[in-house]
Amino acid sequence: MEQFVMNTKVYMGSSCLDQIKELPVNKAYIICDPFMAQSGKVSMITDLLTEKGSSFEVFSEVVPDPTIEVVSRAIGNMQSFGPDAIIALGGGSAIDTAKAASHIYTQMGNAKLYLVAVPTTSGTGSEVTNFSVISDPEAQAKYPLRSDSMVPDAAFLDPRFTVSVPPHITADTGMDVLTHALEAYASTSAGDFTDAFAEKAVKLVWGYLARTVEEGSDLEARTHMHNASCLAGVAFNGAGLGLCHSMAHALGAKFHIPHGRSNAILLPHIISFNAGLEDAGEYEACKRYMAIANMLGIAAGTDKATVHGLVRHIKNLMNKIKIPQQITELNVDRDEFLQAVEEMAEKALHDNCTLTNPRVPTAEDIANIYRKLCKGGF
Repeated sequence: MEQFVMNTKVYMGSSCLDQIKELPVNKAYIICDPFMAQSGKVSMITDLLTEKGSSFEVFSEVVPDPTIEVVSRAIGNMQSFGPDAIIALGGGSAIDTAKAASHIYTQMGNAKLYLVAVPTTSGTGSEVTNFSVISDPEAQAKYPLRSDSMVPDAAFLDPRFTVSVPPHITADTGMDVLTHALEAYASTSAGDFTDAFAEKAVKLVWGYLARTVEEGSDLEARTHMHNASCLAGVAFNGAGLGLCHSMAHALGAKFHIPHGRSNAILLPHIISFNAGLEDAGEYEACKRYMAIANMLGIAAGTDKATVHGLVRHIKNLMNKIKIPQQITELNVDRDEFLQAVEEMAEKALHDNCTLTNPRVPTAEDIANIYRKLCKGGF
């Protein structure tokens, strides 16, 4: 038996935020980063809550790669405030912080909170997933949490929040969307329903990411990328992810590289590994990637040649949106990186995302993929 569940009510478009006034929210705890508070963007939500007659408190201490410490501070404030809802405003870090805080707050014996996500970047898809990634800086580790209680009740895809996102962040988060969709499609838990969401997300990224990076004020392109991010989130929430995310978690935790960029530089190598492009045999995943390539109009004489073409087009997209393809282009010392390879490989091997990767890797397989990121290396 298979099942497909989507518990989030999704509101879309540049006027969708007004619907916050219709939600069962009387006492809202808003979680965002300092920029959202200082720039006044949080007022786009607080003004609506005031009109509704709801009270609120703003927690604006979210940091990139949200930490256990920040989540704990948020929960401490929630205990004092006693909210009936949490509204997450921001990128993946804000939404992950809110989801983890909401989950732990409920586990402490408090009533379940109504959870709202308002993403301000088009990347994580966290507004519709049961995942949250929390970091422990001391252990240089990232911990993917998963619980159905962390799926937001409502999500607002308002592209106005994304217009001011700088080109390099738009590029990084957009490649995160592409990685989510491709990993969900190749996952061992993929099915017809998750495939449909993944395919549409890939098409939208292919058609609109470069345009969004080049012209950030293009609201049509921003809208399509915001939708693509959510669609990819639905896909991987149902199908799981893969080795690219496992390796990106370890890489990002060790060298503090943005998650989307970590995924981007790994993605061509992961596709090559999963499809067996450098091996004599052929792996089942090769046909999955070939199907995606064909959908995008990429075809060659053999399955492997077609997937080689897909990889080539992904690298061309990365060049177009100015994402480096080597770790040494990201101000990472080559020797320090190579020394960390085996440690990162072990962490990636035991990451939960590896469980649904279409090809079962060894620690040495993973280490070899990492080494390929190093210019002049292996």
